[in-house]
Formats: sequence, C-alpha cells, structure tokens
Amino acid sequence: MSFTDARFDVNLSILFTELPLLERPAAAAAAGFDAVELWWPWTDDPTPDQARLDGLRSALEAAGTRLVGLNFYAGELPGPDRGALSVPGAESDRFRANIDVAADFAASVGCTALNALYGNRVDGVDPAVQDELALENLVLAARAAHRVGATLLIEALNAPESPRCPLVSAPAAVAVVDRVNAATGLDNTRFLLDLYHLSMNGEDLPEVIDRYADRTGHVQIADNPGRGAPGTGTLPLEELLGRLRKAGYTGWTGLEYKPGADGSGNAFGWIPGRQPRP
Repeated sequence: MSFTDARFDVNLSILFTELPLLERPAAAAAAGFDAVELWWPWTDDPTPDQARLDGLRSALEAAGTRLVGLNFYAGELPGPDRGALSVPGAESDRFRANIDVAADFAASVGCTALNALYGNRVDGVDPAVQDELALENLVLAARAAHRVGATLLIEALNAPESPRCPLVSAPAAVAVVDRVNAATGLDNTRFLLDLYHLSMNGEDLPEVIDRYADRTGHVQIADNPGRGAPGTGTLPLEELLGRLRKAGYTGWTGLEYKPGADGSGNAFGWIPGRQPRP
C-alpha cells in the first residue's frame, strides 16, 4: 500500500474541528474524501438523545461520507482521559451505557469498526482490579459489535503523551485483543495499529507490521515529530503503508493528524493528485 493505492479516511475529531460537528462531513467531502471516522462526538454524554444522533447521521448522508470508524465513549477526549472502560465507578457505568448506543448508531450508518480506548490507571486501585473490569466491559463491547456485524478495536497509545495508560505498546494491546477473543469466542476483536503512537514509543515499526498485520483491523497515521501531516516529520509513512499492503492489510487508513497553519482544507496536498487550496 502506497499513498496512491491506500484507502484514506479523515478523522473528524482532529481535522476540520474549526467547524461545528455537523458541518465537518461536508468539508471532508469537499476535500475529496468519501469516508470519515470519529472519536465519540459527545464527550459529556454517552447516551445522547435521538435528535443528536439523527442530526449526525443526516450530516453524513447529505455529504455522501461513510463513517468507517467510531470510538465508544472514552471520557474527555481530547483532554485528560484516555478511555473509560477500565475506570471503576461512574466512568465504567457511562461506558456500559454507551455500548449499545454506539453500536446501534454505527449500524445505522454502516460503520463496522468500533474502537474501545482502555483508560488510565487510577491511584489507589489495584491494576489487576482495573484489568478485570476492563475485560468485563470489553466482552460486552465485543458482543455488541458482533450483534451489528462490526469489529471491536483495541488501540495502543504512547507513553510520553499518555503515561497513565497501560496500553502503550503493540504487544500490550494485542495481548488484550487475545484475551477478549478468548473470553468471547467471537474472534471479532482486532488491533488498531496507529503508526504515530507506536513511533512515539520507539517501537520497531516494520517489525510490528510484520508481526501483527494479520491481526490488525484498522490503521491510523500521523507524522512524527509533531503529529502533523505526512512529510512534516521523519516517519517513512509511504514505505510503512506499502509494507502493510504486502503483509495483507487492505483496510482503511485513518488520517489522524493535526492540520497545519493553513487549516484542515489545505492539509492534504501530500496525497498524489491533491492540490492545496489557493
């Protein structure tokens, strides 16, 4: 997979955020994309009313954009949180309340990838207790994803930016994937391979690709340093996507990077055939 044959989608929770949520799908379409992904859009509400869900669905449909990835409720993101499912108490309850809401919304727009962010360690709570809670919640999420024909994704974040999150390496995330699949017997849980996060961890990216491509359900990219567009840092992203292709990955690649000073509409000139706006 090179830049010319990759299937790119735009993450509307980091790009086009200068616009209101319901205007972002049309902006992505105007930039040449027919696929988008989102973090859970309502950080303060895991169970929004039907009108808000219908509004987002209508915006996606009117723009002609397919939602190909959606996060379950993950707390304040962007912000201090890194997920909710391993956090005892109210946050775990919010995650559970969100599971069927997110799965049903995904089904209503044809989205077949649901990302469950693990969450931070909590002072005073035994990590083993958090991990047990996480597995319980991930089993529920995997069953909900199965019900709507979707894949559950488990993502590794990076230690410098998420020091309290325990899933800060590819092996750590894949170990959770394996535990969930073993617990459910559904085999619908996969690794979300984010090349930016893994590079921030100092991992051997070609080795990670070769080892885990067959268990990868989604890919996300940003350059490093800076989490900007490809070409703004030093990562050989085109080469790495080509390696993924050779290893058998044919899924979507989410553009999860920060726009430059010229704004989101001008953040795609690195894609062959695309020109920055005048």
